[in-house]
Amino acid sequence: MATRKASCNCGQLSVTYEGPDPDRISLCQCNDCQRRTGSVLSVQARLPVEHLTIEGKSTGWTVPAESGKPASRCDSMGGTYHFCPECGSTVYWEIDDTPDFFGVAVGTFTDPTFPPPVISGFEAYGRPWVMNVSELPMPGGHHDHDGSSHGGQRA
Repeated sequence: MATRKASCNCGQLSVTYEGPDPDRISLCQCNDCQRRTGSVLSVQARLPVEHLTIEGKSTGWTVPAESGKPASRCDSMGGTYHFCPECGSTVYWEIDDTPDFFGVAVGTFTDPTFPPPVISGFEAYGRPWVMNVSELPMPGGHHDHDGSSHGGQRA
C-alpha cells in the first residue's frame, strides 16, 4: 500500500491517497479536459473515496450530465470539479455516475513513480501534432471517445 499526496500549486488544497496503485489511470484528449488543464492532454486517476483524505478549502464547479446524448467529453455523465480558491489548480473531482470514486489529476501528485495511464480516451479530439498517443501501450485500449458504452461517433 502506497501513500501518495496530491496538491495544488500553493499547497492549500491537498488529497492524500493511501492504497494500492489505481486500477484506472487514463489519458484524455476531450475538449473539456483541454480547457480544464490548459494543455492538449490530461491524465487522471480514479481513486476509491474510502482511501482519500482531503484537506483545505476548495471551490466547486458542477458540470451537468448530458443525458441521452453520445459522450462528447469525459465528464458527460456529470460531476463537480474542485479547485483551489487561492491558486486555481484543479486537484480532484466527483464523478456523478461513479460516487465511490473521485478523479484526481495525476500531475498534482508530482510523483515520477506514479504509474502510467492504462487507457486513452477521446483520441478523435487530439491535436495531430501531439505525440502519437495511439502508439503508446495501453492495456485498457485506445478509444475515439470514453471507452465505455456511452461513446458517440468520431468527431
